[in-house]
Amino acid sequence: MTEDPTPAKPGPPAPSRREKLITRKQDWAREGRLLTGTTADPQAVRLPPGQRLVQDWPVLDLGIQPEITAAAFRLDLDGLVEAPVCLSLADVLALPQQDSRSDMHCVTQWSRYDNHWQGVSARVLLDLVRPLADARHVILHAHDGYTTNLRLEQFDQPDVFLVHRWEGRPISRQHGGPVRVLVPRLYLWKSAKWVRRLEFTVADRPGFWEERGYHNNADPWLEERYG
Repeated sequence: MTEDPTPAKPGPPAPSRREKLITRKQDWAREGRLLTGTTADPQAVRLPPGQRLVQDWPVLDLGIQPEITAAAFRLDLDGLVEAPVCLSLADVLALPQQDSRSDMHCVTQWSRYDNHWQGVSARVLLDLVRPLADARHVILHAHDGYTTNLRLEQFDQPDVFLVHRWEGRPISRQHGGPVRVLVPRLYLWKSAKWVRRLEFTVADRPGFWEERGYHNNADPWLEERYG
């Protein structure tokens, strides 16, 4: 018997770590993983439903941690604003700085209390660019291509910041440094790492995880993990 000289066709390439992570988290959304079916009042209960406390700060990403030097950092604030700007890291640090303390809550179930931050309040940024009357949403863009969406009233809160220091140290690359967004009232995927652009829009535009089964609003006390 002669052998078939036709070479076997190569199979599809193995999925990358990033693809595996995305698939797993989409499965979580379809399965409703971690949902308890309960809600809580943030004025009465500090730990949202289904969460557990941790002492460290777990690293969660899609396998890409862009390295952004101080010289290369740029932040665009544009869209429906009166005064669009492009800020360097020096420009960000020259804006009024503020210390803040807040908890953070990740959709993967961990929470960490009493994080100390330093950065620029969202309200300072809003005063700087002056959103137009028809601006309703803020789309957060990151250096790795990640996006997420907020309503303007969610962004316009006293505890929302662009932060560059955590516990007295510069925020590390793995946690989104040199500058990341902090929206502590919502699940942490709304607090974009490696922020590159804040785009003010009239229409909502679901971001990376929102398009893959995660909730558009992301309130931890309402357990809005998936939607």
